[in-house]
Amino acid sequence: MVSLASSRLRRSAACLIMARGLDAYMATPSNLFRLLSEFIVLLLGALLILLAATGRIGVPARPAGVVALGAIFIFWGVRAATRSEAKTARMATLIRAGSLALVGIFILAVPFVPARHASQLFVLAGGVLVLRGALAAAISVARH
Repeated sequence: MVSLASSRLRRSAACLIMARGLDAYMATPSNLFRLLSEFIVLLLGALLILLAATGRIGVPARPAGVVALGAIFIFWGVRAATRSEAKTARMATLIRAGSLALVGIFILAVPFVPARHASQLFVLAGGVLVLRGALAAAISVARH
């Protein structure tokens, strides 16, 4: 009698630990990679905010590189928005594309504003990246 009860207990404990069925979710490598990449974007945005807030970043002497970087971000955002994807992933795609285009606009505007306002543009760009990382990661986790 005791062995029958203990075997049921062991079986039920194992079922609690290892969920089975349609409601059990197993993360796929692509979902984990997407979550990791959004976390990296969040950290890069936080680093950009930190550098701009401490005054370690400013307007370069030759703004051609900054203009090219801004144009690349805008192109990357437009390209991501026009790429066809499944309808369920469209919201995450639009968040990623919009954030890249917005960061590109902020970076592109840096050489054209007074030097005292350049750090504010970098803080805004970093804030957009932090928000994008948090939103896209939350959508990715909530979807699965």
